[in-house]
Amino acid sequence: MTVQLIDGRAVRPPLWRDRSFALFWAGQTVGELGTRMSGVAVPLLAAGPMRASVFQVSLLTVLAWLPYLVFALPAGLLADRVDLRRLMIGCDLGRAALLSSLPAVALVGRLTLAFLYVVVGLCGVLTVLFTVAYKSIVPALAPADRLVEANARLTVTADTAALVGPTVGGVLAGLVGAARTFLGTALAFLLSAATLAAVRPVLRDRGLTDRVPVRVALTEGLRFVGQRPILRSILACTATSNFFAIGTTALEVSFLVRELRAGPATVGLVFSLGAAGGLVTGAFAAPLSRRIGTARVIWVAMAVPGPLYLLVPLARPGWGLALYVVGLAAFSANAVLFNVSILSYRQRITPPELLGRVNAAFLWVCFGAVPLGALTGGLLGSHWGLRPALVVCALGTWSAALFVVLSPLRSLRDLPPG
Repeated sequence: MTVQLIDGRAVRPPLWRDRSFALFWAGQTVGELGTRMSGVAVPLLAAGPMRASVFQVSLLTVLAWLPYLVFALPAGLLADRVDLRRLMIGCDLGRAALLSSLPAVALVGRLTLAFLYVVVGLCGVLTVLFTVAYKSIVPALAPADRLVEANARLTVTADTAALVGPTVGGVLAGLVGAARTFLGTALAFLLSAATLAAVRPVLRDRGLTDRVPVRVALTEGLRFVGQRPILRSILACTATSNFFAIGTTALEVSFLVRELRAGPATVGLVFSLGAAGGLVTGAFAAPLSRRIGTARVIWVAMAVPGPLYLLVPLARPGWGLALYVVGLAAFSANAVLFNVSILSYRQRITPPELLGRVNAAFLWVCFGAVPLGALTGGLLGSHWGLRPALVVCALGTWSAALFVVLSPLRSLRDLPPG
């Protein structure tokens, strides 16, 4: 990023004026829009035209996240050894091709639940590779002292996509059918790939990465995290929260459609309004972190919104849907403020040549818990009913705050430099 001299002082231009960061920022906004659209279209396709059961719908969430448990650590090693930009482009093109196959197969009357499972699972593998690369490339596009700002900007636009994407996906599913909606998601991934291709090549010093044996290199990220108490407590908190939060995600479309009698457009609107909490919080993430304290904001973000999660299972048809929206918005606000803070800290203290594997270690544990949580949510919803299962998931999500409230973070205002 170019530094300008104004009245003899060095002043850096805003991040959005940096060409590579601006292109990356725009591309990820579009890509996130496609992800959010497909996130609504996939369960709507299964629960609607394909008549899948509650458990069968929850299996889609399991398959989307299971690749993190299997591929995250190898993905981290790959990210530390290859061109991150090219890796992300390949993942975008692959996801576009896979999602385009759904309307094509549906057109000839061959779309089955098994085929949908395969597409979701393969897209999940590509998403693992993309996510590890995405979290590792940001420090190459923004200086260390502006990582919170960069991550906050990326999060705000991701939440803007989360605000718009579900509504667009739900409306399209209602107008043209859920299968045809995937043409729009495929286009979004193609546009994301095009913007990444225009970003300047990212040069990184890989250090000794290429000379470390693969078996040792795979676990270096886990060892780095394990040696730092703050990272350990953050990891435990995030994994627990993800486990129970995804249990809610696995049930929410079935709950909205079958218990609250919401149509496709309403389902999308509920998700979009719920994302507003994250959008507002993301816009003020950097100043909030400075005012509250970079350490204190982590446990505050996890603990304070928790009681509002219980509004989700209390929702009723009609105007009672507002309770669901408020509960979803509370979780969205928590997730944005928490994730921006912990990601910026992790990026700042990790050596560049190890960043891919440290990010992968977090993803392996935190997102590896996701398919297990989705499976648990599906089983609870099938055997206990949707509302009791959602109560368990809400309480479990809130309980994750204990890991950071009872950690060294509780006695700190700001995070240490290393």
